[in-house]
Amino acid sequence: MFDILLTHPDFLLINKHPNVSVHKDDGDTMLLQEVAKQSGDAQLYLVHRLDKMTSGILLLARNAKAASELSKGFAERQVEKFYLALGSKKPKKKQGLISGDMERSRRASWKLLTSQTNPAVTQFFSLAAEPGERLFLCKPYTGKTHQIRVALKSVGSGIVGDPIYNAGNQADRGYLHAFALRFSYAGETYQWVCDPRHQPALGEKWNSDIVSQGIESWLEPWSLSWPSVKK
Repeated sequence: MFDILLTHPDFLLINKHPNVSVHKDDGDTMLLQEVAKQSGDAQLYLVHRLDKMTSGILLLARNAKAASELSKGFAERQVEKFYLALGSKKPKKKQGLISGDMERSRRASWKLLTSQTNPAVTQFFSLAAEPGERLFLCKPYTGKTHQIRVALKSVGSGIVGDPIYNAGNQADRGYLHAFALRFSYAGETYQWVCDPRHQPALGEKWNSDIVSQGIESWLEPWSLSWPSVKK
């Protein structure tokens, strides 16, 4: 269900496994309660969210004061987030910026619009993967629901195994992973990478030679030459 990556007096970093809900729904076990049992905390606080399909780094606060401080960092877009994804087709462009307002579409899905009133903003790089697939490194500047899933679909490369935005594409999971996080807290900078390779719970496709080579080249994602984005 999860692995604890880092224990700090005020927060935890965990690796959430795919298909684990952050909230209690569909009779799922409450993730925070399970982590608290292992960490010995009476209560943990959710600072940000990951979709049920998405694996990877989740930051949990261990007290209300830390929760407020860390949540403020996310709200003010001071936290750098990086995601890995496998897309199911060659994208319309290999790297760049995807920006647009999002609105609800059919059932549980969202769609990207061309308007820019309150846009979801995502930068990405991509590299070759297995035939018919593409490896993406995405840096979202906003935190909208399903943002990366919708962004990659909009460039013609819906995520492998995504049941909503790439229905009918079969895989052992939906291949979106919260890969790295960099943030400041109490005057210190923290950065962490959660490499999905050689972790059976996180899916087999990360381990193919070509995908593994791509991930290897991105192990310090904050050091890459990301163009600046107007905030």
